[in-house]
Amino acid sequence: MTQPSNAAAVQTLIVYSEEASEALASAKPVVALESTIITHGMPFPRNVETARQVEADIRAEGAVPATIAIMDGKLHVGLSDADLDRLAQAEDVMKCSRADMTFALATGRFGATTVAATMMAAHLAGVKVFATGGIGGVHKGAEETFDVSADLDELARTPVCVVSAGAKALLDIPKTLEVLETKGVPVIAYGTEELPAFWSRDSGLVAPYSLNSASEIGRLLNTRAKFTDHGGVLIANPVPEADEIPRDEMSGYIDAAIKKAEREKIRGKDVTPFVLGAILELTDGRSLDTNIALVRNNARLAAKIAAKLG
Repeated sequence: MTQPSNAAAVQTLIVYSEEASEALASAKPVVALESTIITHGMPFPRNVETARQVEADIRAEGAVPATIAIMDGKLHVGLSDADLDRLAQAEDVMKCSRADMTFALATGRFGATTVAATMMAAHLAGVKVFATGGIGGVHKGAEETFDVSADLDELARTPVCVVSAGAKALLDIPKTLEVLETKGVPVIAYGTEELPAFWSRDSGLVAPYSLNSASEIGRLLNTRAKFTDHGGVLIANPVPEADEIPRDEMSGYIDAAIKKAEREKIRGKDVTPFVLGAILELTDGRSLDTNIALVRNNARLAAKIAAKLG
């Protein structure tokens, strides 16, 4: 997919950290990171501690991290320590997907990027690999609510490799997988034939494809990049076994959290953070520990993949 015709105009809205700018100029491997995990995923100071830990994991693998966020009317690709602290303690931060980015930029609001918005920003900046926790997808009951994440359309249109632990397990994973197939998005399980389910190493579904090394994934991405009209690739990387919450146990927590959201009439983009918060309470904090472990695991794999790209 080619850069849009107004790419030069969009670049005036982007601010690069010194580290990210130098890495992109010298063709070093760079890994994009979203910022909603900082602003909407956990309280201060654990949010900023985790963000720095994930960035350190990427550097340890020989790549450069580029955490993406909207601040002061600019799209930041890479955050300085001071900017990271400022974002982590900011109040009333917008959760920005594709529909919200320009509003945050135009109004000067702080904006934390979701999977879709981070993919957009990464592509504009020339970053080919993005590490996250889990993607959004088709919500349970979507046949009535039409609640489907913009992440799926973004994966279909934007040529960025997204390394995740699969779709968030609170979603309808079979329907999410079906939509990804319809939209032409390859879903590749890493090191397993099973499709992982975020907190759990398996979803009960067989993955469409499986690859076992960063080199194999890099070869796939380099081949796919020869086609200018193809979108993204989803890498589904299982959470480390020592950190997982098994699927049979996790399903009970998810069902209870979703029922609570229904009782309280939570709708739209508020559903996911509400359900995640309810699961955090039900698991006595274990879900957050697993979330951090899987994000770090994904970041390490993303750095290895980024080093294999042409």
